[in-house]
Amino acid sequence: MTWLVRVALKYCLKPINFFYMAQEVTNFSRFYASFNKLPYHGDREVFKQQIVLQYTWNRTDSLREMTSKEYEACCIGLEKLTGQDAWRQKLREELRRKRSVCLKLMQQLGIDTTDWDRVNAFCNNPRIAGVPFARISAAELDQLSVKLRAIQRKGGLTDK
Repeated sequence: MTWLVRVALKYCLKPINFFYMAQEVTNFSRFYASFNKLPYHGDREVFKQQIVLQYTWNRTDSLREMTSKEYEACCIGLEKLTGQDAWRQKLREELRRKRSVCLKLMQQLGIDTTDWDRVNAFCNNPRIAGVPFARISAAELDQLSVKLRAIQRKGGLTDK
C-alpha cells in the first residue's frame, strides 16, 4: 500500500481513489494553439511531455492528468513565450475602447447605460445592431458608432 493511500485512509472517512479521478481539463485547443507556435527541432511529443512535467512539478507527463490550475498556468506561460498574451491584451483593450465610445454616444442620446437590459433592448433592434451589446464585435462597434453619430446629427431618438 502506498503512502498516499495510507494517508487517505487515515484522514478521510472514505478512501479517495487517486488513480481514477475524473479528468479536469477536456479541451486542449488553447495549449496546442500556443504549443504549435513554439520553434523546436526534435520530437515534439517529448517536448510536450517536458513542458507538462515542468508545470505539474514532475507529477505527470500527460496533458489529461493535469489539474485545471496547472493547465491554466501552463497555457499562460506558453502564451507569454509565443507573444500571444500581448496580442490578446491589445485586442481586449481595443474592444473596451470601442465599447466605451458606443456607450457614451448612447448616453448622449438619452439611453440609460447603467441598465444593461435597456442597452441590450436598444442594440437588439435590427436597425441598430440586431444582437445584444456584449456580442457585438469590434468591426460592428465601429458601424454602431457611425449609426449613433448619424442619429445624433439628425436630432436624436424620437418616440413612435
